[in-house]
Parts: sequence; C-alpha cells; structure tokens
Amino acid sequence: MTLWRGEQPLILASKSATRLTLLVHAGLPVETVVADVDERALEAEAGDIEPAKVALLLARAKALGGARAAPGRIVVGADQTLALGPEIFHKPRTVEAARDQLKRLSGHTHALHSAVAVAFDGTVVFDAVVSAFLTMRALSDDTLDTYLSAAGQRVLTSVGAYQLEAVGVHLFTRVDGDHFTILGLPLLQLLAFFREQGLLP
Repeated sequence: MTLWRGEQPLILASKSATRLTLLVHAGLPVETVVADVDERALEAEAGDIEPAKVALLLARAKALGGARAAPGRIVVGADQTLALGPEIFHKPRTVEAARDQLKRLSGHTHALHSAVAVAFDGTVVFDAVVSAFLTMRALSDDTLDTYLSAAGQRVLTSVGAYQLEAVGVHLFTRVDGDHFTILGLPLLQLLAFFREQGLLP
C-alpha cells in the first residue's frame, strides 16, 4: 500500500542513495535518472551569489535535466551546499583534503543549505531551500587522526567530510536544523507541496 496518488512513480534526478532512501522511507514509489549537470560550471556561471541560492540553482538544473530525460513525469532534483560564511566547500577528493577542510571548519559554525525543485515537462513547478547550522568543536590533531581513521573513505562521500548520522556526530557541539535538511533534502516542504497538489493524502 502506497501513499502516493500519482499515476506513475516519482522520478529522482540524483545519484544520492541518501535522498532515495528518504523518499522510499516516506512511502513514495521512486525511480531514478541521472541529470547531466556540470555543477562546477553552473556555479562559475552564476558568479558571486550566496550559497543558499547556489543550492537552489543546482537543484533546479537537476530537476529540469531529469525532466528532459523523463517527459510527462514528475521529477525531483536536489542539491546541498556547505558554507562557512560566504565560502562554499565541495566534497574532498582525498583524505588529506578532508583533514584540511575539517581544520577549517573546526571551532566554527557552518551552514548546510539544502534545496529541492520539482519539474514537469520542462517547467519548475516548485522549489524550496532550507538551512541548518552546525557548530563544530575545536578539533585537535589527535582528534582528527582518530576521526579520520574511524570514518575511513566515507569522508570523501559528503561535502562536509562527515556523516552526522554516523561517527561524524562526535565532531559537533550544537546542531540547529531538521534531520532531512542535514541529509540534503527538504523533505517536509516537498511532501507539503505534493499534498497541496493532491498527490498525497
């Protein structure tokens, strides 16, 4: 029994296993497509805009890219930026880069801006961006060594080099924001939109 009232499953234009899991656990039938989006090129083209707007720009581009690949279907695109002030961070490519990034975030509060967009037949019909604020404790070299050893290659799979739902939780003293935003999908806002459209009870 599904809650979804759409004629066809929802399309998620994302490679993110976490976002797919969130939608499936919410009782939505989901199929995935890969949206062909050059994220860094879009960021460069956008110029000097605030990090939350970058997340929204990328989510919209992914939704529209997915809609091109799946005409007549409801397509969800999502993206997340991590920012320390105006500076945007990206996924580290090496463990050493992850260490450097964590040193930069150590002792500071950074923002996670999570955006979602819904597209249908070439038009974005809904979008939203929600932010969470995370305060990282001051990390000694010994703490960083221990954390990186425990987290392993998973530090390369997220923009912050941590998973708050796993051993990354040990890095923080305060978290302001909802669970879904931190995981990269403003799920409550998305579900509210679907209810407004009669697609959910």
